[in-house]
Amino acid sequence: MPQYLPLFTTEQARVIDKDAQRVLNISEYTLMQRAGAAAWRALLQHWPKARRIGIACGPGNNGGDGTVLGGLAREAKREVVVVRLPDGAPRTEAARKACGEWETGKCDVREFDGSLPEVDLWVDALFGIGLERAPNGAPAALISAINASGVDVFALDVPSGVNADTGSVAWVAIRATRTLAFIVDKRGLRTGSALEQVGRVQVDTLGVPDDVVAMQAPTARLLRLDALEDWLPPRRRNSYKGTYGHVLCVGGEHGSGGAIALTSEAALRSGAGLVSVATRHNHVSMLLARRPEVMVHGVEDSADFVSLRERASVLAVGPGLGQGEWGHALLAAALASNKSLVLDADALNLLPEMLRAKPTVLRDCVLTPHPGEAARLLEIGTAQVQADRYAAAQALATRYGCCAVLKGAGSVIAAPDETPVVIDAGNPGMAVGGMGDVLTGVIAALRAQHLSAFDAAVCGALLHALAGDVAAGQGGERGLLASDLFPQLRRLANPGA
Repeated sequence: MPQYLPLFTTEQARVIDKDAQRVLNISEYTLMQRAGAAAWRALLQHWPKARRIGIACGPGNNGGDGTVLGGLAREAKREVVVVRLPDGAPRTEAARKACGEWETGKCDVREFDGSLPEVDLWVDALFGIGLERAPNGAPAALISAINASGVDVFALDVPSGVNADTGSVAWVAIRATRTLAFIVDKRGLRTGSALEQVGRVQVDTLGVPDDVVAMQAPTARLLRLDALEDWLPPRRRNSYKGTYGHVLCVGGEHGSGGAIALTSEAALRSGAGLVSVATRHNHVSMLLARRPEVMVHGVEDSADFVSLRERASVLAVGPGLGQGEWGHALLAAALASNKSLVLDADALNLLPEMLRAKPTVLRDCVLTPHPGEAARLLEIGTAQVQADRYAAAQALATRYGCCAVLKGAGSVIAAPDETPVVIDAGNPGMAVGGMGDVLTGVIAALRAQHLSAFDAAVCGALLHALAGDVAAGQGGERGLLASDLFPQLRRLANPGA
């Protein structure tokens, strides 16, 4: 089975912290010393030439971690300056102890007055997981000044201003070059707006045993980038085309034939044994010329569609479907089929109204909305979806009783009775028309190859994102086309080949 990396909430991180102190019989200050030492090791690894180090220390334990780091840097003959907020004296016992040891050395401690000293590197030790509200006043001014300094920023545990549970970002937040998470990975660092702020994320367990962490069940999981081989083993020698399923791609209203063409080719490149298309008659010749391996059928009403539907094992519905009578009729026929479904684009836009008129159970279905489509499915605003992508994905799965892939930076896949999964791949070049149509075909092909709906969604999202990353690496992100993924899909769908 695929291996995942566990992700936790801030409350769980606090519980694990306390459990570690109890099980290891160590104090909070000892754990703080471990965090500061881990941060110093990471700093030496990534910024070995930094001679003058600035550390922005908050009043909580995150500030204490930074103070310990500063002491180690000072012992190594680095020049260190600690900047505190006005009225930012340490408030926890452990942080006060760390501060006392620092001040014994008569080190440079400054109160932030609107300007910053020149340094080679800034360390963000302002809030960590202790952030309770959006920074304002002096904290916001300090964060803005650090971001404007023009030097790298090393965030301890969580960049200040980032919500470590949801991935949402306050109006001002540290823009880190790297983030070192302590003990466990926080789920908010892996999706949405947080990805603009965290830079490269690594985790140091601080020597906390796995069995202590395992006392908390993760609330999300990060998929390993090498997990494809767990779902896509080599094919059996005595296979035939029927072994790998028959995907029927449904869409392509007048003027939108390209969308369903992308979906059908993606299904072929991802390993479906047979791929058919139900589309408008005027798209048939274009589709056959583009990809003769696809069986293309001109369909003008649901009666024409039913016989095609029965021969397929999976239906991929929505790309270029439109929201008129034609698209409405084909989606209604697809929903009535009791087939495995992958729904995208206009199928998602039509779905809420159709289900209100005729409730249908979507048990064996995968929905693939972008944030705007998710907002319409949930009847909320797009900003609300993006403010907590985990909650939105779970709400989709609960409301529609099926698997949901909330697309975007750090795609989140949720399903009833499953722990949500985050995809740590993909790039901004994929923010272009047609990428979602390709993902629909990929997931449908994997579903046809007998993966469960949830596994097909997770594997498909990873396969699609990795293909986008390889394609972007060959020519850059800007100008990337959805069709550029096809050669990469074939190669990545055959791990080890």
